Amino acid sequence: MRRTVLTEPPPQRRDRQTLAKLLPYFWQYRWRVALALAFMVGAKLANVGVPLLLKRLVDGLNGAAANPAFVIPLGLLLAYGGLRLCTSLFTELRELIFAKATEGAARQVSLQVFRHLHDLSLRFHLERQTGGMTRDIERGTRAVHALISYSLYSILPTLIEVALVLTLLATQFDAAFALITGVALVLYIGFTITVTEWRTQFRRQLNELDSAAHTQAIDSLLNYETVKYFGQEDFEARRYDRALETLRRAQLKSQTTLSLLNTGQQFIIGVALVLMLWRATEGVVAGRLSLGDLVMINAFMIQLYIPLNFLGVLYREIKQSLTDLDKMFGLLEKPREVADAPEARDLRVQGGAVRFEDVHFAYDPARPVLKGVSFEIPAGKKLAVVGPSGSGKSTLARLLFRFYDVQGGRVLIDGQDIRAVSQHSLRAALGIVPQDSVLFNDTLAYNIGYAKEGAGEAEIEAAARAARLHEFVASTPLGYQTRVGERGLKLSGGEKQRVAIARTLLKDPPILIFDEATSALDSHNERAIQAQLDAVGRNKTVLVIAHRLSTIVDADEILVLEAGRVVERGRHADLLARGGAYARMWQIQANSHKDHGNQMA
Repeated sequence: MRRTVLTEPPPQRRDRQTLAKLLPYFWQYRWRVALALAFMVGAKLANVGVPLLLKRLVDGLNGAAANPAFVIPLGLLLAYGGLRLCTSLFTELRELIFAKATEGAARQVSLQVFRHLHDLSLRFHLERQTGGMTRDIERGTRAVHALISYSLYSILPTLIEVALVLTLLATQFDAAFALITGVALVLYIGFTITVTEWRTQFRRQLNELDSAAHTQAIDSLLNYETVKYFGQEDFEARRYDRALETLRRAQLKSQTTLSLLNTGQQFIIGVALVLMLWRATEGVVAGRLSLGDLVMINAFMIQLYIPLNFLGVLYREIKQSLTDLDKMFGLLEKPREVADAPEARDLRVQGGAVRFEDVHFAYDPARPVLKGVSFEIPAGKKLAVVGPSGSGKSTLARLLFRFYDVQGGRVLIDGQDIRAVSQHSLRAALGIVPQDSVLFNDTLAYNIGYAKEGAGEAEIEAAARAARLHEFVASTPLGYQTRVGERGLKLSGGEKQRVAIARTLLKDPPILIFDEATSALDSHNERAIQAQLDAVGRNKTVLVIAHRLSTIVDADEILVLEAGRVVERGRHADLLARGGAYARMWQIQANSHKDHGNQMA
């Protein structure tokens, strides 16, 4: 039974370093940033002007009783409405101006991560946890929006408003008002940062557990058929429930600490408001302040502490966004095991001759796979590789596609070391029909046409006909617009294999690799497809990785691999005449075929 093991998270970058990596994405939008900041300052100036107008209105109304001829100050009322409107207008303009910068930066970061993931080696993608990785990318993309929203739209405007209010309190009233407000702000911010930093460990653990649970669910759903084969629905549900229970406990711990943070914040705000109103009320009673001053101070405090009330939440979210962004940037820092050389040039294919020179390779240093393998496929010839499972046959195709780099020796195409050419040009010259064909969750037309961008319907249909797939497609209600499902699960193994063959036929590269290309086909279709593959491979360089020896009797040369070494090579008839490893394999398959025929009879 598998168990999900949580590994320790990688060391966290400092927040400033994470922000420094994000800022370059906004550089091209610097004028929009400057304009948005100007609108933000304008909105705050208008907001601070509202309590000042309220003071004048209240003071004016307070004298109305002593003056029967008092006229309602229409100008002040209009100014009050205008300031309220300006606050909203400038705020909306700020968001409108900056939206393009935010969306543009998020798009660039996501695209760069996506491209980088495709540039990483096959080893990374075999070891990754898809659910957790997609969750990291999703949270990282949201973090870009959150950081801008919380910092530019909440934290920075609040700091500007605090500076304006403290200046007004210190200049228009005695210093005690500014002192009470300033001390309360320092205590509030200090308490918030201290508790939030302490809570970050719980949030980070919560994220790790959330990613683990998500990975577990995705892994189980992707292996739906295996779960059903072994009747393990209840086991998978229990396993997922254990992950959810661990996640629930972490969420409760996070919520408990959040309640502690909120209670402490409210206590500090409450004490500060009482002290401010006590001081203002005393001033009114003593005649030092007017009733309008009391209203203005109260309005200032309400305007100031309402946004501060959310500072803990904002700071927590900013810290969490920085953590999420750091994890996504961490994906960008994953090293490329296979990278183009600095001076890599495009591969120049003249005939398509392939040569392996004393190639050594191991996925794990403790278990060598290829041990000094050498062979050549002359341009336009067919070479077949046979051997028991684990002998290194499919590794040859992976090295030729440069999913991995050899650890010794060289792989050359027309005399060019494939490590010295660009990977894009290398793979453009290669075509493969793999043993296990995985399809996109899209239409048949999309999957066949994937080999050639912009391929027309006629080209796609011609490739399908050549792969003996057209009759099946024509029998479906939607034809080439039939969707194949996740990983092509709506198709049979043979149908998926024919789609893969059609795709390679459409690409029409000079070098072809058939890795057990007909393994999923029945005997009748295998013979038909094999004839088509032979026709397609004519005048092309072909590497055939085969299990059924009957499919490679016409190869120009056959290699027999055992334990990573070439133990025999030659043509079919010559190898049979030697009576060695190939002849034994041929005899075993012939007897198996004969026994199968007798059973059918």
